[in-house]
Amino acid sequence: MNLLYVDESGSGPDPRQSFFVLAGVSVFEKQCFWIDEKLNEIAARFNPNNPKSVELHGNPMLIGKKSWRRLPPEDRIDAIQDSLKVIADSSLPTIFACVIRKAKIFPQDPVEIAFEQLASRFDYYLKRLHKHGNSQKGIMIFDKSSYETIIQKQANDFRINGHTWEVIRNLAEVPLFLDSKASRLTQLADLVAYSIYRHYEHHDSQFYSTIAHKFDREGDHLYGLYEII
Repeated sequence: MNLLYVDESGSGPDPRQSFFVLAGVSVFEKQCFWIDEKLNEIAARFNPNNPKSVELHGNPMLIGKKSWRRLPPEDRIDAIQDSLKVIADSSLPTIFACVIRKAKIFPQDPVEIAFEQLASRFDYYLKRLHKHGNSQKGIMIFDKSSYETIIQKQANDFRINGHTWEVIRNLAEVPLFLDSKASRLTQLADLVAYSIYRHYEHHDSQFYSTIAHKFDREGDHLYGLYEII
């Protein structure tokens, strides 16, 4: 089973933000424990007695909000980079993202467009794995958000009626929604989405450059990144 952990960065309705990003990290189910352990080691730097209490969340870590306020900026930045390197330094996890400049698609909902792109690209990724003899079904796992109703409706429509291109065939279930505090992989998806958002919204590529080579691709074809910019 391939699991795509997904989170967004940027707010669809907020006019002060130009971009909306939906991004995901695809991992094979047997990788989850290893990634969880690596991220717990990073969290343990900040609370050795209870690393599970430390949530790795991009925006608070970078700007020093809430429990991160008392920590030196260099330690917070190092923790973000080291978390992203869990993906960057492995040959296995793959990332997907849809980046939308909201003004380009107004009055359409960026969430709906981004989810269709992410779901179809993940489905196509699983189809390519099957062609190479690695048959896997997939599940998309989201952080709980206000977009849950929109995404669940779209997912059902894609499985029954199809999206713009074809019917989703390789997803085993409609998307699942978890509390990010309970899932290191969902936290990792947040860090990926935030890194991509910072690259486009603020021209800050310090984190994006760490993971840019992990977008799904085959040969010269880049499938893992879709832009409307």
